Amino acid sequence: MVDITSKKNTLRTAVAQALVEVSSDATIEAIKSNTVPKGDVFAMSKAAGLLGVKKTPDLLPDCHPLPIEYTNITYEIKGTSIQILVTVKTIYKTGVEVEAMHGASVVALNMYDMLKPIDKGIEIKSIKLLSKTGGKSDINNPI
Repeated sequence: MVDITSKKNTLRTAVAQALVEVSSDATIEAIKSNTVPKGDVFAMSKAAGLLGVKKTPDLLPDCHPLPIEYTNITYEIKGTSIQILVTVKTIYKTGVEVEAMHGASVVALNMYDMLKPIDKGIEIKSIKLLSKTGGKSDINNPI
């Protein structure tokens, strides 16, 4: 791990995205009407994503264990695409970008797992960091 002992605690935020593309409007309808055989896709995927954020340093060896102060997971359906946004905040010496991207990835994987019985054409796309603040890279908060 990188030595962060000389860094200062600052508010660190990150927003990450994942896109889940399903193959039909029928899959979107099943999600909206809560008729997916494995249960409530959004609620279960949110729970999985929260665990993903918290467990990031357990799975990625160079990630520092850090206090997660806030996590928010939202969804937006656009046609047959579901946009997942994961926001993570902490007050610590290092950022939460990987935690946010890991959370978005886990949400997308959970959706895939829940939807595969009714849709064989699901794709996970565009897992990426959308924004981050805090630390050296925040122009509003130079260190």
